[in-house]
Amino acid sequence: MNPRLKKILIGLVVILALAVILTPGYLRRALIYQTPDIDDYRIFHNRTIVAGEPQPWQEDSLYNFFELPEHHLDSFFELEPVAFLIARNGHILFEEYYDGYGQSSLSGSFSMAKSIVALLVGIAYDEGYIQSLNQPVRDFLPEFEIASDGEVTIRHLLTMSAGLDWDEQYATAFSLTTKAYYGSDLEALLKPLGRKYPPGEIFDYTSGTTQLLAFVLEEATGQNISDYAAQKLWQPMGAEHDALWSLDREGGMEKAYCCFNSNARDFARLGQLVLDTGAWKGQQLISANFLTQAVSPATYLKDQYGKVVDYYGYQFWIAYHRGYEVPYFRGILGQYIFIIPQWDAVVVRLGHKRSDYRIEGVPSDVYLYLDMDIDYLEKTSAL
Repeated sequence: MNPRLKKILIGLVVILALAVILTPGYLRRALIYQTPDIDDYRIFHNRTIVAGEPQPWQEDSLYNFFELPEHHLDSFFELEPVAFLIARNGHILFEEYYDGYGQSSLSGSFSMAKSIVALLVGIAYDEGYIQSLNQPVRDFLPEFEIASDGEVTIRHLLTMSAGLDWDEQYATAFSLTTKAYYGSDLEALLKPLGRKYPPGEIFDYTSGTTQLLAFVLEEATGQNISDYAAQKLWQPMGAEHDALWSLDREGGMEKAYCCFNSNARDFARLGQLVLDTGAWKGQQLISANFLTQAVSPATYLKDQYGKVVDYYGYQFWIAYHRGYEVPYFRGILGQYIFIIPQWDAVVVRLGHKRSDYRIEGVPSDVYLYLDMDIDYLEKTSAL
């Protein structure tokens, strides 16, 4: 080999090695994995949400009696589902799995976890760990900049109106959301962050806000949120399988704004709990008052565009379609749990993609799944 060419190649190798060494750890992971995936629990450390005595779902007498409405199927499969489930009157009416996934397959919740965190806040409030939803966050997190003046409250966090100075971008490797997802120290990331809006005025959806709620829960209860979720939700609801909550590092903090990993049947239990206003088979796990507030829109707020917030409560989204008001859990790759009280129904959709097209800010596939659900429920009710 030409000596000069050899020196150039050695120099390039040294430069590449230095680039790898000097690149932050979160950025190396982001460059390796590129985009989030529903199986990312395999690349993270996790904490187990231990299931207790299982309470298997019963199947409806019309279980899988009909196929899904054919005229929706092209749009449905275009978004690469892995699970679709409808429960009615506390029984599984329809379920189907795709792409090699099944009843016990884990997949990530993404931001559906935000609603789970809200449920845990409600329980901690019921148990007196949180004195009031208007209690200052400073009582729990005095070293966090967002809480330092005592103005930000638990309710502000629940309604995404704390004004946290957070960059909720998903397409850039340098956003705070990317640093949180692939990084290894959520506390260090959040502690120095201040506000960009006064609290209680502007709805501004950020993952960091939910993560702050998780830090509050940990301080308030003295437990990590996985153990608290196991004791207060997963075991009382009779989940059939352990779940996993991905961590920022081994033995670290749950990525509370995302990354709760379970299966369609056990996710449906969370929807059933909301449908039954916090009760599970007669046992009140969360007060009905808190649950009612959680799925009621925070219409006293406006978003950054001046629109009244009629679509969000305490970490729950609310959709309006065909005369129905539907609270729901929502994740970035099309993870949904819909609650349709008029039909006594819960619907779970899990998959790889969500629609890029939005209707007044709402991903259009929300309406696709609601149409499929309602059409199926109407068809079966006619028998």
